[in-house]
Amino acid sequence: MAVRTFPYSSFLRGPTQVLPSLDHADVILERRDEENLVLMRQERFEATLSGMRLAARSLAVLADRHRPLAEEALAEELPWLHWLPESERHSCVRELLADLIAGAETGLLLPFARSLASWRSTAEAWSDPQMASELQDPFAGDGPELPLPGGTSS
Repeated sequence: MAVRTFPYSSFLRGPTQVLPSLDHADVILERRDEENLVLMRQERFEATLSGMRLAARSLAVLADRHRPLAEEALAEELPWLHWLPESERHSCVRELLADLIAGAETGLLLPFARSLASWRSTAEAWSDPQMASELQDPFAGDGPELPLPGGTSS
């Protein structure tokens, strides 16, 4: 699907200049100090959600019946999974699948996106042997005691 980009101010000044683009493309409205907005026809939105639900459920069924194959499929799309230790890789795949299925069902994909970013950061930490070693070593302590809010300490 094609995507057209317009300044948000163009949409505010004259929506009729922007809306016809929705016949053949999704529209991104760029805002200066805020997150961009996306406009799309409901039919395309529903088709995207339906496709995502089907793909997520299919992957979940595959994971239940043949976990190594599901992990292999995810690893092809997420090559950084290789950096995770074996035990973490299983947790990652399980969590990502659960978030993807829930997101596909509800349309709330931010938890999946956050989980994906978190796991990728974890994998990147594991990819650096020195950092991974430092993070696994015991820490020297809890640090200095901080006063409780209101000025009293424990």
